[in-house]
Amino acid sequence: MDQITAVCKRLAAAKSLTVLSGAGISAESGIPTFRGEEGLWNKHRAEDLATPEAFRRDPELVWAWYQWRRTLIAQKQPNAAHDALVSLERRLAAFTLITQNVDGLHERAGSRSMIELHGNIWRMRCTGCGLKTESEAALPALPSCASCHGLLRPDIVWFGEAVDPDHLIRSLNACRDADVMLVIGTSGVVQPAASFASVAKEAGAFIVEINPVPSLSNLADRVFAEKAAVLLPKIV
Repeated sequence: MDQITAVCKRLAAAKSLTVLSGAGISAESGIPTFRGEEGLWNKHRAEDLATPEAFRRDPELVWAWYQWRRTLIAQKQPNAAHDALVSLERRLAAFTLITQNVDGLHERAGSRSMIELHGNIWRMRCTGCGLKTESEAALPALPSCASCHGLLRPDIVWFGEAVDPDHLIRSLNACRDADVMLVIGTSGVVQPAASFASVAKEAGAFIVEINPVPSLSNLADRVFAEKAAVLLPKIV
């Protein structure tokens, strides 16, 4: 039995599927990853801009970076891997997609049972009253809240910030309940998501990693060193 067939049989028998997606699946749509040379913008490292301290120091610079990212993302489309996950969601009664990505491509593809662990670049949150709003494509250099006129920030979990406790609890529960877990395009270094596969494995899940540069070789039951947009449609 080849590896794809083995995974298909596991999925066919599964009552619950949990998926964790990372930057790799978005990179296949042409969105640059956070790290490396492609993560540089105007000589700034992404890690130096995605922090509360950077926003307090120079909110206009941080917003300029996010506007650049939003413009880039708006030109990209969900790929075959995004579409394949939508198909899997429709076939299983218990399905949870946990994504570390903030680009909104999963939602545009049609995913609904989803936890956006690190937020969404198309939402804003008021630094004053906390109100969350969907953001328009065009924004002023420093957008303000329509309710209290406070400064708006991207609704993103920045470095040094904790993820939403409700999102974390739901994610951990989905990992513990999974019969099968797919881990797609994630480096496995950013917590808390880096521990999710271990949580699922300890609870008895069958772990499948899909990543051109695997990071879970010692943990996963099946490892595919392939692009998700190529492999996932074959599995579906």
